Amino acid sequence: MPDRNTPLISFVITFYNLPAEWLRECLDSILALSLSRSEREVIVVDDGSATSPAPALADYADDIIYIRQPNKGLSEARNAGLGIASGSYVQFVDGDDRLVTKAYEQCLDIVRFNAPDVVMFDRVSHEGAVPAVARPRLTDGTALLAGANLKAAAWGYVFRRSLLGGLRFTPGLLHEDEEFTPLLLLNASRIFQTDSKAYFYRLRDSSIMSRKDRKHILKRLNDLERIILRLSSVAATLPAEKAGALGRRVAQLTMDYLYNTITLTSSRSQLAARTARLRAAGLYPLPRRNYSLKYVAFSRLANSKTGLALLNGILKNKTRK
Repeated sequence: MPDRNTPLISFVITFYNLPAEWLRECLDSILALSLSRSEREVIVVDDGSATSPAPALADYADDIIYIRQPNKGLSEARNAGLGIASGSYVQFVDGDDRLVTKAYEQCLDIVRFNAPDVVMFDRVSHEGAVPAVARPRLTDGTALLAGANLKAAAWGYVFRRSLLGGLRFTPGLLHEDEEFTPLLLLNASRIFQTDSKAYFYRLRDSSIMSRKDRKHILKRLNDLERIILRLSSVAATLPAEKAGALGRRVAQLTMDYLYNTITLTSSRSQLAARTARLRAAGLYPLPRRNYSLKYVAFSRLANSKTGLALLNGILKNKTRK
């Protein structure tokens, strides 16, 4: 059990140019949990918003730690929160989202009574959803990565802070969770997967991933390529079982990378240049593995020149409709 002087959970909330009311809703959802003040640590990192939410947080002054920093992006905002977090566990929450109190309590019970490394849960995006009853399934990080398609969002789990070691989010990177989460989970020996819909994810048209300008699309692709190469290099240093598990994640991300290159750029030259770089890194053609039906079907087409051209035509026509 955690030391009495150590908070059970540090909640790291990142905020940037959002309505202060959303942040208040987020805080209310955390303060409504069955955690005493000594059991929780609530850290709000304002990543250089044009207007500080601090005046709207006066009522929460005794319950939160508020940090305001120059705008550096989500990765560095989370890292700032990690830098002062003292809880036995950490939960990331985006400032426009909130926890679903009843469902998250199920995850808290697992933390309190099972001493896990990680508890994973699901999200909901509409009001009034009925929380699912948690059906915990115990696994470890290697088995999870080797046997399932990972949901990498960093807000989708609460984790033991000691798993971090020196791991942090890479500054300035889009898709930062895709790099962080698999590396964190590989350190975990007790992961409880649940069906609890414990996180309310607010759908917004102005989110980072909804932007369609060419500069942003190319950054998304370039950053995903960096992540694939980083994970591949880490896998090469691991024992065989862990390397195979992380290798599956690399292959799935590479499939997503090729798919997004086709659908987001509609450029044969972009596809040719990016597949050439993957080939030079030993990541293309895609490994022949039965990871999933989607992976098998995609890789069979993508791994030949003729099949890739056919796939390019099919997906480009689909995105035009």
